[in-house]
Amino acid sequence: MSNQTGAERSELTHTYTMHHKDLLYKLDFNAQQQNSDLTCTGGYDAIIQCLNDGKRTCKEVEEFMKARASVEEKYAKDLLGLSKKVCGHNEMNTLKRSLDMFKLQTEHVSLSHLQLAHSMREEAKKLEEFRGKQREARKKMEQQMEFLHKQKSSHFKRTMDSKKTYEQKCRDKEEADQNMNRNANNTKQMEKLYSKAQSAKQTAEEADRVYYQNVTIMGSIRDEWLTEHINACEMFENQAMERIIFLRNTVWTHLNQLSQQCVTSDELYEEVRKSLEQCDVQEDIGHIINLRRTGEKPPAPVVYDNFYGGQRPPAVTPPPRLPPPISRRGPLPDPTNNSEDTIYSVIQF
Repeated sequence: MSNQTGAERSELTHTYTMHHKDLLYKLDFNAQQQNSDLTCTGGYDAIIQCLNDGKRTCKEVEEFMKARASVEEKYAKDLLGLSKKVCGHNEMNTLKRSLDMFKLQTEHVSLSHLQLAHSMREEAKKLEEFRGKQREARKKMEQQMEFLHKQKSSHFKRTMDSKKTYEQKCRDKEEADQNMNRNANNTKQMEKLYSKAQSAKQTAEEADRVYYQNVTIMGSIRDEWLTEHINACEMFENQAMERIIFLRNTVWTHLNQLSQQCVTSDELYEEVRKSLEQCDVQEDIGHIINLRRTGEKPPAPVVYDNFYGGQRPPAVTPPPRLPPPISRRGPLPDPTNNSEDTIYSVIQF
């Protein structure tokens, strides 16, 4: 995250604004978007295209921030669901406390991401309001300029038509004067030619009056258009400058929010690390032993118990359990022996 304080950032923004005002004063829209053709709107159209491109950029940044907020919100919800899952439920003592802290801080991290998503949407809304405010201000000026452009173009055409009429009537007057001069000795035609010349003169004078009047009106329209054009250029220039500064500050704030989220998450994770530092292996082992204790005496060894013997052998540690050798036992009773005395087999020791 940037190490600049709020005052330093404010000063930087002020310096940035003043610097760009100086640049735009030297390279302002009005001075650089002129055209010698009175009816040409190329310079104005270039400014409008620039503003439209800037408006599109604002919209794109706004949509980007809304999409990023959605990503943060989804991540926060997934993280919140994860924090509710079982994790170390059967664990005990210090490790259990650490795992519980781990889940708790995971939940807190998810809530901080939800807050981040909310903050991002607020910044996007500010950008949307800024864009709407500029759009409304531009709309009024563009409507006024569109009206003046149509008026200027329409009256320019009327003026050029009156000029053509004026020039034609002047040529007609000169031709009538020349005819009258050529037939000065013809008394029969003189009156007719004189009357025609006078009529042509009056027509030329009327055309001159109309042409001059249109030129005068055209001058007034041009002055009004030029004044509004300068005002429009100044307003559009200010809007472009405000847009650049606003977008720059918006992205700056957005990045500060992301950096602050990293700091917040690390602070929450640090609480888990502190808990893990308190996790004592020997204490947990001792806790398990004391909680699950069943006794201290081991089971007695299994001894050999002779079925035919009259007494148990002394309780000594038995040798490995192997089948006794056949040679140690006596012969089994003979089932065919019909003697009245019962014969038992005796195990020899």
